[in-house]
Amino acid sequence: MDVELKHLRCLVAILDTGSFTDAALELGVSQAAVSRTLAALENALGTRLLHRTSRSITLTPSGAQVLARARHVLAEVDDLVREAATGHTRLRIGHAWSAMGRHTAAFQRRWAEAHPEIELQLIRTNTSTGGLAEGMCDLAVVRGAFDTHRFASTVVGLERRTVAVAADDPWAKRRSISLDKTRERTVVIDRRTGTTTPDLWPTGARPALEYTKDIDDWLAAIATGRSIGITPQSTATQYRREGIVFRPLRGAAPVAVHIIWPRQDPHPATAAAVALVSCASSCSLVVV
Repeated sequence: MDVELKHLRCLVAILDTGSFTDAALELGVSQAAVSRTLAALENALGTRLLHRTSRSITLTPSGAQVLARARHVLAEVDDLVREAATGHTRLRIGHAWSAMGRHTAAFQRRWAEAHPEIELQLIRTNTSTGGLAEGMCDLAVVRGAFDTHRFASTVVGLERRTVAVAADDPWAKRRSISLDKTRERTVVIDRRTGTTTPDLWPTGARPALEYTKDIDDWLAAIATGRSIGITPQSTATQYRREGIVFRPLRGAAPVAVHIIWPRQDPHPATAAAVALVSCASSCSLVVV
Protein backbone atom coordinates (compact mmCIF):
# COMPACT_ATOMS: atom_id res chain seq x y z
CA MET A 1 0.00 0.00 0.00
CA ASP A 2 1.29 3.48 -0.89
CA VAL A 3 1.33 6.39 1.50
CA GLU A 4 -1.31 8.95 0.52
CA LEU A 5 -1.82 12.56 1.48
CA LYS A 6 -4.95 11.65 3.40
CA HIS A 7 -2.84 9.40 5.63
CA LEU A 8 -0.46 12.25 6.43
CA ARG A 9 -3.27 14.72 7.02
CA CYS A 10 -4.89 12.25 9.41
CA LEU A 11 -1.70 11.87 11.46
CA VAL A 12 -1.21 15.64 11.66
CA ALA A 13 -4.87 16.19 12.63
CA ILE A 14 -4.65 13.65 15.45
CA LEU A 15 -1.59 15.32 16.94
CA ASP A 16 -2.83 18.88 16.39
CA THR A 17 -6.25 18.27 17.95
CA GLY A 18 -5.09 15.86 20.61
CA SER A 19 -7.72 13.17 20.04
CA PHE A 20 -9.21 10.88 17.43
CA THR A 21 -12.63 12.40 18.06
CA ASP A 22 -11.51 15.96 17.37
CA ALA A 23 -9.41 14.84 14.40
CA ALA A 24 -12.52 13.25 12.92
CA LEU A 25 -14.42 16.53 13.34
CA GLU A 26 -11.64 18.51 11.68
CA LEU A 27 -11.36 16.09 8.78
CA GLY A 28 -15.11 15.67 8.37
CA VAL A 29 -15.07 11.89 8.77
CA SER A 30 -16.03 9.38 11.42
CA GLN A 31 -13.79 8.45 14.33
CA ALA A 32 -13.64 4.93 12.94
CA ALA A 33 -12.37 6.31 9.64
CA VAL A 34 -9.58 8.14 11.47
CA SER A 35 -8.55 4.91 13.19
CA ARG A 36 -8.59 3.01 9.89
CA THR A 37 -6.55 5.72 8.12
CA LEU A 38 -3.91 5.77 10.86
CA ALA A 39 -3.71 1.97 10.78
CA ALA A 40 -3.28 2.08 7.00
CA LEU A 41 -0.41 4.55 7.37
CA GLU A 42 1.31 2.44 10.00
CA ASN A 43 0.89 -0.66 7.82
CA ALA A 44 2.30 1.14 4.80
CA LEU A 45 5.34 2.31 6.77
CA GLY A 46 5.74 -0.92 8.69
CA THR A 47 6.06 0.81 12.04
CA ARG A 48 3.91 2.06 14.90
CA LEU A 49 3.54 5.83 15.02
CA LEU A 50 1.41 6.50 18.12
CA HIS A 51 1.04 5.24 21.67
CA ARG A 52 -2.64 5.59 22.55
CA THR A 53 -4.22 5.26 25.97
CA SER A 54 -7.60 6.30 27.32
CA ARG A 55 -6.07 9.59 28.50
CA SER A 56 -3.29 10.49 26.08
CA ILE A 57 -1.79 10.12 22.66
CA THR A 58 1.99 10.23 22.31
CA LEU A 59 4.35 9.77 19.41
CA THR A 60 6.74 6.88 19.08
CA PRO A 61 10.29 7.78 17.96
CA SER A 62 9.33 6.76 14.42
CA GLY A 63 6.13 8.75 14.73
CA ALA A 64 8.05 11.91 15.61
CA GLN A 65 10.15 11.55 12.48
CA VAL A 66 7.16 10.84 10.27
CA LEU A 67 5.18 13.74 11.72
CA ALA A 68 7.94 16.23 10.92
CA ARG A 69 8.22 14.97 7.35
CA ALA A 70 4.43 14.89 6.97
CA ARG A 71 4.14 18.55 7.95
CA HIS A 72 6.82 19.44 5.40
CA VAL A 73 5.20 17.41 2.61
CA LEU A 74 1.76 18.85 3.28
CA ALA A 75 3.12 22.39 3.34
CA GLU A 76 4.79 21.82 -0.03
CA VAL A 77 1.56 20.42 -1.47
CA ASP A 78 -0.41 23.37 -0.13
CA ASP A 79 2.10 25.75 -1.74
CA LEU A 80 1.78 23.88 -5.02
CA VAL A 81 -2.00 24.11 -4.96
CA ARG A 82 -1.91 27.78 -3.99
CA GLU A 83 0.57 28.55 -6.77
CA ALA A 84 -1.55 26.75 -9.34
CA ALA A 85 -4.67 28.52 -8.11
CA THR A 86 -3.09 31.97 -8.36
CA GLY A 87 -2.14 31.12 -11.94
CA HIS A 88 -1.09 34.24 -13.77
CA THR A 89 -1.75 36.72 -10.99
CA ARG A 90 1.99 36.72 -10.28
CA LEU A 91 4.91 37.45 -12.60
CA ARG A 92 8.35 36.21 -11.62
CA ILE A 93 11.33 37.78 -13.36
CA GLY A 94 14.64 36.05 -12.80
CA HIS A 95 18.15 37.41 -13.12
CA ALA A 96 21.64 36.18 -12.30
CA TRP A 97 23.28 39.45 -11.28
CA SER A 98 21.57 42.79 -11.63
CA ALA A 99 18.06 42.71 -13.14
CA MET A 100 17.48 46.04 -14.94
CA GLY A 101 20.38 47.78 -13.27
CA ARG A 102 19.71 51.34 -12.14
CA HIS A 103 16.24 51.14 -13.71
CA THR A 104 15.07 48.25 -11.53
CA ALA A 105 13.27 50.31 -8.91
CA ALA A 106 11.56 52.45 -11.56
CA PHE A 107 10.42 49.32 -13.39
CA GLN A 108 8.94 47.90 -10.19
CA ARG A 109 7.03 51.10 -9.46
CA ARG A 110 5.73 51.42 -13.02
CA TRP A 111 4.63 47.79 -13.05
CA ALA A 112 2.69 48.20 -9.81
CA GLU A 113 0.94 51.26 -11.25
CA ALA A 114 0.12 49.70 -14.63
CA HIS A 115 -0.68 46.15 -13.49
CA PRO A 116 -1.84 46.15 -9.85
CA GLU A 117 -3.64 42.85 -10.45
CA ILE A 118 -0.34 41.01 -11.14
CA GLU A 119 2.20 40.72 -8.34
CA LEU A 120 5.76 41.26 -9.53
CA GLN A 121 8.61 39.25 -8.02
CA LEU A 122 12.29 39.70 -8.90
CA ILE A 123 14.27 36.53 -8.21
CA ARG A 124 18.07 36.36 -8.23
CA THR A 125 19.47 32.91 -8.97
CA ASN A 126 22.95 31.65 -9.71
CA THR A 127 22.08 30.13 -13.10
CA SER A 128 22.89 31.20 -16.64
CA THR A 129 19.21 31.62 -17.52
CA GLY A 130 18.29 33.52 -14.37
CA GLY A 131 16.28 30.54 -13.12
CA LEU A 132 14.09 30.24 -16.23
CA ALA A 133 15.38 26.80 -17.25
CA GLU A 134 14.84 25.58 -13.71
CA GLY A 135 11.22 26.75 -13.62
CA MET A 136 11.90 29.33 -10.92
CA CYS A 137 10.60 32.27 -12.94
CA ASP A 138 8.35 33.18 -15.87
CA LEU A 139 10.86 35.25 -17.79
CA ALA A 140 14.39 36.42 -17.13
CA VAL A 141 16.87 39.21 -17.77
CA VAL A 142 20.11 37.72 -19.08
CA ARG A 143 23.37 39.17 -20.31
CA GLY A 144 24.98 36.00 -21.62
CA ALA A 145 24.39 33.15 -24.05
CA PHE A 146 21.21 31.07 -23.85
CA ASP A 147 19.39 28.34 -25.78
CA THR A 148 17.60 30.18 -28.60
CA HIS A 149 15.70 27.04 -29.59
CA ARG A 150 14.14 26.72 -26.17
CA PHE A 151 13.68 30.39 -25.30
CA ALA A 152 12.31 33.34 -27.24
CA SER A 153 13.95 36.68 -26.58
CA THR A 154 14.26 40.35 -27.33
CA VAL A 155 17.15 42.76 -26.81
CA VAL A 156 16.04 45.52 -24.46
CA GLY A 157 19.32 47.39 -24.38
CA LEU A 158 23.10 47.50 -24.39
CA GLU A 159 25.32 48.18 -21.41
CA ARG A 160 28.80 49.59 -21.28
CA ARG A 161 31.39 47.53 -19.49
CA THR A 162 33.20 48.67 -16.38
CA VAL A 163 36.31 47.54 -14.52
CA ALA A 164 35.99 46.66 -10.84
CA VAL A 165 39.11 47.20 -8.74
CA ALA A 166 39.95 47.41 -5.06
CA ALA A 167 39.55 50.92 -3.66
CA ASP A 168 43.25 51.13 -2.80
CA ASP A 169 44.35 49.84 -6.22
CA PRO A 170 46.36 52.41 -8.28
CA TRP A 171 43.79 52.00 -11.06
CA ALA A 172 41.08 53.33 -8.74
CA LYS A 173 42.49 56.83 -9.34
CA ARG A 174 42.01 56.59 -13.11
CA ARG A 175 38.98 57.98 -14.91
CA SER A 176 38.82 54.98 -17.27
CA ILE A 177 40.83 51.91 -18.22
CA SER A 178 41.54 50.46 -21.67
CA LEU A 179 40.91 46.83 -22.51
CA ASP A 180 44.53 46.42 -23.60
CA LYS A 181 45.79 47.42 -20.15
CA THR A 182 43.71 44.72 -18.45
CA ARG A 183 46.01 42.11 -20.00
CA GLU A 184 48.60 43.14 -17.41
CA ARG A 185 46.39 42.01 -14.55
CA THR A 186 44.68 38.88 -13.28
CA VAL A 187 41.00 39.06 -14.23
CA VAL A 188 38.47 37.21 -12.11
CA ILE A 189 35.58 35.61 -14.02
CA ASP A 190 32.34 34.04 -12.88
CA ARG A 191 32.31 31.16 -15.33
CA ARG A 192 28.69 30.22 -14.60
CA THR A 193 26.76 33.48 -14.78
CA GLY A 194 29.26 36.22 -15.58
CA THR A 195 29.37 38.14 -18.86
CA THR A 196 33.15 38.19 -19.27
CA THR A 197 34.80 35.34 -21.19
CA PRO A 198 38.32 34.81 -22.55
CA ASP A 199 36.97 35.73 -25.99
CA LEU A 200 36.91 39.37 -24.90
CA TRP A 201 40.64 39.44 -25.72
CA PRO A 202 42.46 38.26 -28.87
CA THR A 203 43.87 34.75 -28.78
CA GLY A 204 47.43 34.86 -27.50
CA ALA A 205 46.93 38.22 -25.82
CA ARG A 206 44.76 37.26 -22.89
CA PRO A 207 45.33 38.09 -19.22
CA ALA A 208 45.71 35.58 -16.44
CA LEU A 209 42.26 34.38 -15.44
CA GLU A 210 40.84 33.34 -12.09
CA TYR A 211 37.40 31.75 -11.71
CA THR A 212 34.73 32.14 -9.04
CA LYS A 213 31.34 30.53 -8.38
CA ASP A 214 29.04 33.54 -7.95
CA ILE A 215 28.96 37.31 -7.66
CA ASP A 216 29.72 37.35 -3.94
CA ASP A 217 32.92 35.35 -4.48
CA TRP A 218 33.71 37.60 -7.45
CA LEU A 219 33.44 40.74 -5.34
CA ALA A 220 35.42 39.19 -2.49
CA ALA A 221 38.29 38.28 -4.82
CA ILE A 222 38.45 41.81 -6.24
CA ALA A 223 38.37 43.40 -2.79
CA THR A 224 41.62 41.62 -1.90
CA GLY A 225 43.41 43.58 -4.61
CA ARG A 226 44.94 40.50 -6.21
CA SER A 227 42.61 40.67 -9.23
CA ILE A 228 40.24 42.90 -11.17
CA GLY A 229 36.85 42.23 -12.72
CA ILE A 230 35.05 43.31 -15.88
CA THR A 231 31.29 43.63 -15.78
CA PRO A 232 28.31 45.56 -17.20
CA GLN A 233 27.68 48.94 -15.57
CA SER A 234 24.50 47.62 -13.93
CA THR A 235 26.66 45.63 -11.51
CA ALA A 236 28.07 48.86 -10.13
CA THR A 237 24.52 50.03 -9.42
CA GLN A 238 23.21 46.86 -7.82
CA TYR A 239 26.32 45.83 -5.90
CA ARG A 240 27.95 48.91 -4.44
CA ARG A 241 30.39 47.55 -1.89
CA GLU A 242 32.85 49.22 0.42
CA GLY A 243 36.40 48.58 -0.77
CA ILE A 244 35.51 48.27 -4.47
CA VAL A 245 35.25 50.97 -7.14
CA PHE A 246 34.12 50.76 -10.76
CA ARG A 247 35.74 52.57 -13.69
CA PRO A 248 34.59 52.71 -17.36
CA LEU A 249 36.29 50.23 -19.71
CA ARG A 250 37.44 51.54 -23.08
CA GLY A 251 37.83 49.46 -26.23
CA ALA A 252 35.31 46.72 -25.47
CA ALA A 253 31.94 46.09 -27.09
CA PRO A 254 28.89 46.68 -24.87
CA VAL A 255 26.90 43.82 -23.39
CA ALA A 256 23.51 42.98 -24.89
CA VAL A 257 20.69 42.78 -22.35
CA HIS A 258 18.00 40.24 -23.27
CA ILE A 259 14.66 39.36 -21.81
CA ILE A 260 13.98 35.68 -22.46
CA TRP A 261 10.90 33.51 -21.96
CA PRO A 262 9.71 29.99 -22.85
CA ARG A 263 8.67 29.53 -26.46
CA GLN A 264 5.90 27.24 -25.30
CA ASP A 265 3.16 28.53 -22.98
CA PRO A 266 4.69 31.90 -22.02
CA HIS A 267 3.19 33.93 -19.20
CA PRO A 268 0.35 36.14 -20.53
CA ALA A 269 2.03 39.24 -19.09
CA THR A 270 5.29 38.66 -20.96
CA ALA A 271 4.56 41.18 -23.70
CA ALA A 272 3.59 43.83 -21.16
CA ALA A 273 6.80 43.31 -19.19
CA VAL A 274 8.96 43.49 -22.32
CA ALA A 275 7.20 46.64 -23.46
CA LEU A 276 7.62 48.34 -20.11
CA VAL A 277 11.35 47.68 -20.06
CA SER A 278 12.19 48.39 -23.68
CA CYS A 279 9.78 51.15 -24.68
CA ALA A 280 9.50 53.46 -21.69
CA SER A 281 12.23 56.07 -22.02
CA SER A 282 12.83 56.23 -18.29
CA CYS A 283 13.47 52.49 -18.19
CA SER A 284 15.66 52.36 -21.31
CA LEU A 285 18.91 50.45 -20.96
CA VAL A 286 20.14 51.41 -24.42
CA VAL A 287 23.57 52.98 -24.65
CA VAL A 288 23.52 56.04 -26.89
